[in-house]
Amino acid sequence: MEDQHGGEERHGRIGDGPGGNGPEAARAGDGAEQDARPRRIAAWRASERTLCRMPGEFSMGERLTALAADARAVYDTDEMPDFYGDGPVAELERRTAGLLGFPAAAFFPTGTMAQQAALRAWAGRTGNATVALHPLAHPEVHERRAFGTVSGLRTVHPTTAPRLPTAEEVRDFEEPFGTLMLELPLRDAGFVLPTWQELTDVVEAARERDAVVHFDGARLWECAVHFDRPLEEIAGLADSVYVSYYKTLEGLSGAALVGPEPLVDEARAWRHRYGGRLFQQYPAALSALVGLDRVLPELPSYVAHARVVAEGLADGFAKAGVPWFRINPGVPHTHQFQVWLPYEADALDEAGLGQSEQTGVTLFRRWFPAPAGPPGVAYTELTVTKPGLAWSVEDVRDAAAEFVRRLAPGAA
Repeated sequence: MEDQHGGEERHGRIGDGPGGNGPEAARAGDGAEQDARPRRIAAWRASERTLCRMPGEFSMGERLTALAADARAVYDTDEMPDFYGDGPVAELERRTAGLLGFPAAAFFPTGTMAQQAALRAWAGRTGNATVALHPLAHPEVHERRAFGTVSGLRTVHPTTAPRLPTAEEVRDFEEPFGTLMLELPLRDAGFVLPTWQELTDVVEAARERDAVVHFDGARLWECAVHFDRPLEEIAGLADSVYVSYYKTLEGLSGAALVGPEPLVDEARAWRHRYGGRLFQQYPAALSALVGLDRVLPELPSYVAHARVVAEGLADGFAKAGVPWFRINPGVPHTHQFQVWLPYEADALDEAGLGQSEQTGVTLFRRWFPAPAGPPGVAYTELTVTKPGLAWSVEDVRDAAAEFVRRLAPGAA
């Protein structure tokens, strides 16, 4: 799957796909996969047309050169670097808290650590270490059961449907819980979001049960279009929010927790205990500031154009005679969405890579077998960023038709 900025959660290596510890990570550990990676990167770098560019396509020198040039616009780089969280790290915390409408923010090296610190702190305040969340939520699928193993938290699932829980499901859940955690969007279900009314209703239902609400907002930045609300209003529904800087904003790494000052202060203490109080983090902080300044304003256009791409794919598959396909969701809620096709993942990978190498057009990158159900079904994730804005519906339709042609027996 393909999240252009992932690294922590679904893929073993940034640039191979969407981002850190899922089936991609398992495949990345295979020797054949490691051998194939240079071929993929070379093809993607050489492509003249692509829907996005991923950090893994660029060398360290290219990224560092770009950061050195861009950082001057967002921070005085003639100043001394940060030491244990001051300087550009403190400025990033200040800006993030202001954007999301909270009094305080703390920078963390990873979202995994940020959310453990937050939910551990909430457990102490509520007296209940049980966290209600979706079984497809990131901590349940991609963090090696860290909530329970490291932080003494217990998780329960108000729903198993491929969407966030409803207010009724939260209100009627048979077990008490101290925190309701909502992943916005729910990535493994297809980057899906509830409606604004559904979101406000489920938050109210949690509060009726005297639970606090925490948003896993790793990709919250791109949710404003779907909800038709500013980020501050969306984040303001929750008691605390985690955001990522590398997934959508194209930063090098890092995350933040925003919330009330006493909670954030305690989270800083847990960050230190978990080993996250680093000596210097200015490259990550500066790259995040660049993302807030340059990428964040562009996200509405990415989300809008993802819908154009989804339309072109559906039209192209239908006209190419694909026996079954699924665009999930049919109208993307963010600038990322899933595509499902009735073929083996290896065949789809080879068709996409051949298209990149031979035509200079990269439509799809990595494909993965369906986690459940019959064999012969695979899925990918599409991400639309600045390079994708140049694609018309017709461009997408033609590229999809060429991709399907390459799946035919004997096609070259």
